[in-house]
Order: sequence, then C-alpha cells, then structure tokens
Amino acid sequence: MSVGIVEQQSITFDRELRLESGRLLGPITLVYETYGSLNAERSNAILVEHAWTGDAHLAGKRSESDTKPGWWDAIVGPGRLLDTDRYFVICSNVIGSCYGSTGPASINPRTGKRYNLSFPVITVRDMVRAQELLISHLGIERLLTVMGGSMGGMQALEWATQYPGRIASAIVLAATPRPSPQAISLNAVARWAIFNDPTWKKGEYKQNPKDGLALARGIGHITFLSDESMWQKFGRRYSAKDGLFDFFGQFEVERYLNYNGYNFVDRFDANSFLYLAKALDLYDVAWGCESMAEAFAPVTAPVQFFAFTSDWLYPPYQTEEMALCLREQGKEAEYHLITSAYGHDAFLLEHETFDPLVRDFLERAAARQRL
Repeated sequence: MSVGIVEQQSITFDRELRLESGRLLGPITLVYETYGSLNAERSNAILVEHAWTGDAHLAGKRSESDTKPGWWDAIVGPGRLLDTDRYFVICSNVIGSCYGSTGPASINPRTGKRYNLSFPVITVRDMVRAQELLISHLGIERLLTVMGGSMGGMQALEWATQYPGRIASAIVLAATPRPSPQAISLNAVARWAIFNDPTWKKGEYKQNPKDGLALARGIGHITFLSDESMWQKFGRRYSAKDGLFDFFGQFEVERYLNYNGYNFVDRFDANSFLYLAKALDLYDVAWGCESMAEAFAPVTAPVQFFAFTSDWLYPPYQTEEMALCLREQGKEAEYHLITSAYGHDAFLLEHETFDPLVRDFLERAAARQRL
C-alpha cells in the first residue's frame, strides 16, 4: 500500500557549518519528507539517503494529480520493506542539490544573488553534518538505521564512522569506499560537456546550459547501466523512424540517451550537477585517516552491505573490501552479492532481491534497540 499524499517540509538553521574545505556555509536550509509516525521512545526512525541527482521525495505523491510517485516508492508504506506502520521514515535532500536544500542555485543572503560558483565545494561528510542538524531538530537521539545506495550509501558510511553513537545500524547498497580513477574520469568527461557549452558562462547562466547538461547526463546514465541490461533493453535495434543509411539516424539506445538527457535538463540545475559530481569524486571513507581500518575503528553499529554483480561503476570488490575490513576488527558486517543484470541501478530497480535480507536485518536492529 502506498503512503498516499505527502507534504514536503523544510527547516532553515540560522548558523554556519564549517565544511571540510575550512569554509563556512550558512544559513542552511534542508528540505525533507517523513512517512509514518515516531514512536514514544523515538527509537523507530529510519533515515534514507538519496543518490546523486535524487531528492527528498522518497515515496508517495505530492497531489492527487501527481502521476509519478517518489523515487523509491516501492519499498515505503504499510507492509512494505520500510513499513510505515512500524517505522518513522525520513528522507532529506542534501546540501549542494537544487531541490530546495541550500546549493549553488540558492540565493546567497550576503549578495542577494545566486551563489553559482561562489558556493563552496562540499563533501559527502558535509552533507551528513547538515543532516545531523535535522535529526537533532526532530528530537531523535539515535536512528534505528540509515540506509542508502550509491551516494546514499556513502552518506550511510559517514553516519557510521562520524556519528557512531547516533545510529543502531547501517545499510549500504552499491557504494564504494572511494571512487576509482575510471569513475572519476567519467565524471570528468561529463564536467567537460557542461564547461564547453557556451551558454554555461562559467556558471553565470540565465537558463540551464541545455546541450552540455544533456550530454553530461547521458554519460552518467551509461555508467548506471550494464552491458547485459543494454542488450536486453535495446539490442542493436535501429530506430524505425530513421533510415539505416541516414547519417543522423539512431540506434534505439541513442534515442534513449537523447530522450533522458534532454528530459533531465528540465528538472536539474547544471551547477548542482557539477558540485555533486565533485563531492562524489572527492569521497574517501578514510578521509583524514591513515587507512580504512583507522576510519572504521569508531564504528559500533552493525553494517549490512549489498553489491551487484553487473555494477561496473562501483564494482563488488570495493564493497567486499569494506566488509572484510570491519570483520577483521571484530565488528558486525554482512556482505551480500546480488546477481543482477541491471548494473549500478539494480538497487533501485530490483528491491525484491534484497528485501528479505533487509527485513531480517531491521528486525535484529529493532530487537537490540529494545534491550
């Protein structure tokens, strides 16, 4: 059952947050949505972290006429994986985004103009620092779990390492302890696409740089798929609208990337895309530490890891490395390798593959909370 109509909420913290760069950012606005009810003990809260271009609209619809539910609607609601009859589910939009939280598209209160490239470079750790303000504002001392995939998984890792006393468990899907040179290089090419669009104007554009951002999204979208899923979805089919020897004729996969790229331009800000891509590339769970082992030393919560066989953006060996590192320290870490043809996007598209494992993990986390 769906959670139905949901209302977006926001909170502004009239304070400055010191970022990893050393710069200060404030005031800070965070947009969020909640589902279900917080129990009397305030012990049933689950924070769900979104991926790169996601938002706070995790589940449900925003109006009766809304045709598209939240991005992970299938797992949130009565009787679903994140059962809103049992859990209080929170999803917060990250700083740096363009969906209401403070980011480069926001108005700088000191100038009255958009931040654009005057916005400071942020990290995933900075995103979580801002979220910690929200969780404290909601009166929640300890989250039952923090859960996320991709960039959301990185945020879950930051909660586990930076705020070990604030979470009872963490669920990390399709994430990496640090992006590989290959992952960084793909983001670099996506950035070039935007930089080289003459309408970008070094971030001072009046309208989104349409061609550059669409191309950047197309490059990113390829990394979310897999060879097998592309064969299944498109094969080598040529567009029925185009002649085979028409120079500008397209394969179906080309038409798909073109369609998704230009649709993306209507809903996402180019500068936000650049800042979040930078945050992804900078991510290292061992940031400020000598090793991964040192980074994981503060972790006290059990962590459940999921990797997907066809994910070539953040391949399974990277997830397994984290689970092994935690186990070597005697910490509780599960590692599940899910067979999937859907590539990096598998965590969004095939929740059935991990649903029973997560349900069991949450039951155990809840039981520990009651002790």
